[in-house]
Amino acid sequence: MLDHVFTDAIGALRDAFEGAFLERQAFEEHFQIDVLLGDITWETSYGLPGEGQPPRVVAHITFDWPTWSQTAYRRWYVDEVLDEQPTIEMEIVFRVQRLSEQPDPAYIQSVLPDTSPLIGNERLERAGATVEIAYLDDSQPGDAGVRPDYAIEIMYEGLYELAEETLADGASKLLDEHFGTLGSWIATALVKLGDLRLMFLPADEAES
Repeated sequence: MLDHVFTDAIGALRDAFEGAFLERQAFEEHFQIDVLLGDITWETSYGLPGEGQPPRVVAHITFDWPTWSQTAYRRWYVDEVLDEQPTIEMEIVFRVQRLSEQPDPAYIQSVLPDTSPLIGNERLERAGATVEIAYLDDSQPGDAGVRPDYAIEIMYEGLYELAEETLADGASKLLDEHFGTLGSWIATALVKLGDLRLMFLPADEAES
C-alpha cells in the first residue's frame, strides 16, 4: 500500500462515504499521473443506494495533487522543512440526470448552498450550473424514435491545505475529521437533490 498523505486523504473520504452508505459507481474511479507535468489526479463517483443505472443523482469527486505540492511534501519528508503547505485541489460536481424535462437551474440550486461547510481552513465555492441535453435513439416500430434526455451539473471548487501535523502518517485525526465533514455534506446534498420534484426517465430506459 502506498504510504503518502494524498492516499491518506483518499482513504479518509472513502471511509466517510462508506459511513454515509453511499454507493461507489462501478468503473468510475481513476488514479492518473500526468507523465509530462507530474500532477496526480484521483477521480471517483458516488450515488445514493438503489438508484439503478445510471443513478438519478450522483457526485463526481476530483482531487488533484499538483507537482509543487509534491515538492513541498518531499522537502518536509526528507529535510523536515515546511516552506509552504501542500495543497489538494478539489472539485465536486453534483449531477442530476435521467430527466425527462429540461430542469430549472434556480430550482436545483435552491437546495444547495453557495459554499460547502468548512473543510480545514477553507470552503468549496459553487461555480455555477450546466444543463445538458442528449438525444437518444431508442426507436421502436411506429415511434418517432428520438427523445431528449436532460441532465444538470452544479460544480464546487476549492483547496484543502494540509497542516503539518497531518503530513505524518497516523500522527493526526484531522484528515478523518475534515474529510468526514466533506463526505457528510456530499451525502446530504445528494439526498436533497433526490427529493426534488422532478420527472425522471426509468433507469432501464435511460442511457449514460
